[in-house]
Amino acid sequence: MIPLMAKSDAYLDNLGNVRLFSSCTKKELQIIIKASDELSIKAGTVLVDQGAAGTQSFVILEGSATVKRNGRKIAVLGTGATVGEMSLLDRGPRTATVVADTDMRVLVIGQREFSALLAEVPSISLKLLATLAGRVRDLDRANFG
Repeated sequence: MIPLMAKSDAYLDNLGNVRLFSSCTKKELQIIIKASDELSIKAGTVLVDQGAAGTQSFVILEGSATVKRNGRKIAVLGTGATVGEMSLLDRGPRTATVVADTDMRVLVIGQREFSALLAEVPSISLKLLATLAGRVRDLDRANFG
């Protein structure tokens, strides 16, 4: 993983288009930028490994990744999707493996920075809760109709 571009106004605008951060003000987005790093990920790289402890969360800025649980493909994620935030919230093991299908640009936030970010920018907490609730609903529909 190699750090990429400087954190410019264009980067700020790009981050504002990510679903998780879309309700944030420019000031809040600047706080997020300070708490995170943008990385370049090569195709084939494992972002998270099922069962491993979670120490980072990722937001896909560009590219796509496959999500597998117990070796079975369950989803393909693209621009704006978040990966790994559940483990950062409850410190539990990763629930799936996520592998980059293409070269990607991601925003990565570590455990300590993530916790501070949620405390400092409440709108992110609300968006995160909505995202997780949506995932629970999707799983419920898939399993129970």
